[in-house]
Amino acid sequence: MKFFIDTADIAEIRDLAATGLVDGVTTNPSLIHKSGRNFIEVVKEICAVVEGPVSAEVTATEHAKMLAEGRKLAKIADNVCVKVPLTPDGLKTCKALRTEGIMVNVTLCFSAAQALLAAKADASFISPFVGRLDDVGSDGMELIEEIVQIYHAYDSIRTEVLVASVRHPIHVIQSAKMGADVATLPPAVLRQMFNHPLTDKGLAAFLADWAKTGQTIL
Repeated sequence: MKFFIDTADIAEIRDLAATGLVDGVTTNPSLIHKSGRNFIEVVKEICAVVEGPVSAEVTATEHAKMLAEGRKLAKIADNVCVKVPLTPDGLKTCKALRTEGIMVNVTLCFSAAQALLAAKADASFISPFVGRLDDVGSDGMELIEEIVQIYHAYDSIRTEVLVASVRHPIHVIQSAKMGADVATLPPAVLRQMFNHPLTDKGLAAFLADWAKTGQTIL
């Protein structure tokens, strides 16, 4: 499974990218607003730090303007992945951009039917939002299972399942067990995945014993 980071905070991206665990980045208008910075400049900086896909979302809702925005965003860097919403105009734009060789992430997916449509439009990625489904009393992980099953049934489908709206490490582990291709994680969730009390306890014991030896490696 590939790990994308869901943030527009360049300092967080630099720090996590240094671990070698970051395969890409996803942004959205809300994350750009939170950053307080110029959208184009942020995307350009992220693309210089991360070699993998960097999702940059259009803000238009009508096909012609979406297409123009998508083409402009794709020119920022070779690894820009244009993000479009799962609407009729969004999928029309997806198909057009894909014929031009531009990566497309179709976002705001909440059903297997929508995911099937995105695959038909040759989306590079489909982003089902598991956390938001959980918030309204549905089972977000059940949707991931359905999409993976459908996509795996057809060799012609090239779309990767990108699990979004991830709230905790359990979402990541469940997605990996189901065979999802990517999970996009808030920085805090990725950091949580390092943590286990027995790791901390074991390290403390090792270091205490090492100190008693009076030795140093350097």
